[in-house]
Amino acid sequence: MPELPEVETIRRGLLQFLIGRRIARVLVRHRDLRWPVADDLEPQLCGRSIHAVERRGKYLLIRCSGGTLMVHLGMSGSLRLVAESTPPGKHDHVDFQLDDGRLLRLNDPRRFGSVHWVAGDPRDHPLLAALGPEPLADGFDGDHLFRETRRRRAAIKQVLMDSHVLAGVGNIYANEALFRAGIHPARQARRLSRVRCGMLADAIRNTLERALGAGGSTLRDFVGATGAPGHFQQHYAVYGRAGEACLRCGCPIKRMRQGQRSTFYCPHCQR
Repeated sequence: MPELPEVETIRRGLLQFLIGRRIARVLVRHRDLRWPVADDLEPQLCGRSIHAVERRGKYLLIRCSGGTLMVHLGMSGSLRLVAESTPPGKHDHVDFQLDDGRLLRLNDPRRFGSVHWVAGDPRDHPLLAALGPEPLADGFDGDHLFRETRRRRAAIKQVLMDSHVLAGVGNIYANEALFRAGIHPARQARRLSRVRCGMLADAIRNTLERALGAGGSTLRDFVGATGAPGHFQQHYAVYGRAGEACLRCGCPIKRMRQGQRSTFYCPHCQR
């Protein structure tokens, strides 16, 4: 699933191409995404100018005159700029044609993504209203993490992936951040001290910033707005490395299941 670095990479890639452009036409080929695309999306969007491209958690927010186009990429979706002459593929579900002729194309093989037109403040939308702070913003630090974990008996990795606690951190980067902080992913969240919460908050920020510098991770489907893959996967310390030697101590990396997801960790370095 595209996580915060992948969605932010797409956002940054779109900025120079979308700001100031006008949406000339909308073509919806398949409406049955995670939530059905509204029947009135086309008339709502056509003719509107784009003023900003933002992100909240894993949602892209394309700010237009009179409202916001809110897009989630689901499990394996992408939002790419392509030439008008580019023929649509099997999983190209929505095209937003710009006034310069280019298409902003939503591709989503699993159809777990979504497209919404929000006339009011998108921060009040039910999908965004309850999200926790952005891990790269000033509102997130070790003190926030310490407060949020005091009554939580769940494993710390599960807590990090709870969007009500922290917005945008998924499986890959939770694994990597916990390794960098030296914290076992199964450790009960409320057992972490304030100092270790501070270390973990720093590790989360550092991991995400490094991933952004690498253009995110491309494991199978992800590409940026212009079709370029990310390469942070080349720098994973634990994710996907079960049985390989830990980069710090040489101990074999272990794999276990948590909440239907694979977890990777070093049994020696993470306590």
